[in-house]
Amino acid sequence: MADASPRMPYWHVYTDDDGVSHQQRCELSAFKFQGIGEGVAPQWNDKMDKTEAGVTFTVLPIGWIGDWHENPRPQWIAVLTGRWFVETMDGHRVEMGPGELMMGEDQGTRERDGRKGHLSGTVGDEPCTMIVTGLEVAPTRNRPGRFK
Repeated sequence: MADASPRMPYWHVYTDDDGVSHQQRCELSAFKFQGIGEGVAPQWNDKMDKTEAGVTFTVLPIGWIGDWHENPRPQWIAVLTGRWFVETMDGHRVEMGPGELMMGEDQGTRERDGRKGHLSGTVGDEPCTMIVTGLEVAPTRNRPGRFK
């Protein structure tokens, strides 16, 4: 028998209607207890809409800092080891470590005071490894938490 439907937190980096990037803590919550195929024991699954996707494994070196930039397309980023930070144009800085998840969807920002999109970099004395899954979907505006 399954327990209550789980929730999985993630940070959503998004662009508002004025072209400023922000971050908001959201949750995946549309889990269903079912097998992923015929004859497979049921488990909790939250299936996203089908889309083309590209997967990249990334290693950010110790001390790495990226310039201000937008995510190239909406993408899920899962930290595997190490830590990193993301700072959005509104000044909100979030540090993430192993097992934490982020949706990068800050396309269409407008440069302000030398900031456009977000700034990111490693934290601590080890590289940060991640899996990045870029989605072939149109980015949205001002819809933090649109993934349930």
